[in-house]
Amino acid sequence: MSLHPVHRPISINRKLTLILVSCLILSTFWALLSGYQASMEKAEQQLDEQLREMATLLLETELTQTIPTQEIYFQIWQHGVLLAASERLSNTESRVDLSSGWQTQNIAAMRLRTYVIERRERVVLVAEPVNKRFSLAESLVLSAMMPLVIIMPILAVFIAWYIYRALRPLTQLSSELKVRRADDFTALNTFSQDREVAPVIAMMNALFAKVEAAYLRERYFASDAAHELKTPIAALKIHLHNLAGGPTESSLKGITQSTEQLNHIVEQMLTLARTEPQVWRRQFDPIDTEAVTQQLVAQMYDKIADKAQLISLHSEPHSILGCQFTLSTLLGNLLSNAIKYTPPQGEIRIDITRNAHQVLWQIQDSGPGMTQAQIDRVFDRFYRVGGDSHPSGEKGAGLGMAIVRQICEIYDATLTLSDSELGGLKVSLAFKGAQNE
Repeated sequence: MSLHPVHRPISINRKLTLILVSCLILSTFWALLSGYQASMEKAEQQLDEQLREMATLLLETELTQTIPTQEIYFQIWQHGVLLAASERLSNTESRVDLSSGWQTQNIAAMRLRTYVIERRERVVLVAEPVNKRFSLAESLVLSAMMPLVIIMPILAVFIAWYIYRALRPLTQLSSELKVRRADDFTALNTFSQDREVAPVIAMMNALFAKVEAAYLRERYFASDAAHELKTPIAALKIHLHNLAGGPTESSLKGITQSTEQLNHIVEQMLTLARTEPQVWRRQFDPIDTEAVTQQLVAQMYDKIADKAQLISLHSEPHSILGCQFTLSTLLGNLLSNAIKYTPPQGEIRIDITRNAHQVLWQIQDSGPGMTQAQIDRVFDRFYRVGGDSHPSGEKGAGLGMAIVRQICEIYDATLTLSDSELGGLKVSLAFKGAQNE
């Protein structure tokens, strides 16, 4: 039993929504508090200004009696004598401070904001209940702040929706990967144009393609071994059994042929398993195609001489970016096929030319050639034109052209099969030339 606590993954959507909504609430609260304080101060200033205007107006007004009103609180003094006053302040002479300016006083059992103005022995006091001023100022502030309070939950919902929409590609990607099988290397269906998400999807698709290629190479290697090694091993067992009764020339020759075929098949399968483009491209250097071709012709010249074939090479030194092993394997398979399927006394011609951007390597033979149907299938694994009953009588694994196609992908080369001027098959390879040539 595991002693480590299991941590459930936290949703990015929920985390971002919580953070942004919290920031919205805090900023709104701060804005409301700051706005409330500023608005209250502004409202106080406006109400004070109204009292000042009222005091100035009363200073110019000739009143000599008590005014029965509950809306205005005032007193008018002349030479120390109360001339006029509102009803609530008519009997408060002893409890009123008539110092000029603003004050907050307790008068007639009320908390009042007062303003006193004096001119030529005439003193005017105007007042307003503090609770009335506060209620009026608060109602004004709340009416100004209420739209912000109302819009805050709407903004919170909008933020949550927009974050969900922005993170939807990631959510879809997560859901798609969660249900994907371990052997499913197809491209992701999730699509996004977001700068942060699109490269992730592209890189994952590229990774899936690389993993699929490696997986297929491994699977093909196992199936190829199980498929192709049975026949030479069985033949080898038969010849070894025949040797038990005494060695014969046919048995020894059969063992030699079976061993050579077994060795050829293993080499071909290993070559297929190792043809990963990125690994080989890191080893590329400028390499002379003419020199490689001459080496291959020299290595296979015994087979050419055994069939009395005529071979010619028409070329000038041309370099491409590559490596010795893959290029020799590529050109060697094509040359070997031409030698195999060209009859005795036949002709093989190799041309290496160059244009502005490419090096063109061509090989033609005077063999039987191929139909379009055969050309369409020649790159399939284990496919051989005519099988083992081909008129040439040559044995093979049917992997050579599959190897040729894979190495062409490494070089990003264009491979074309067509009819030859010599009557057989023409194979054309177009390589990118070396930049420093």
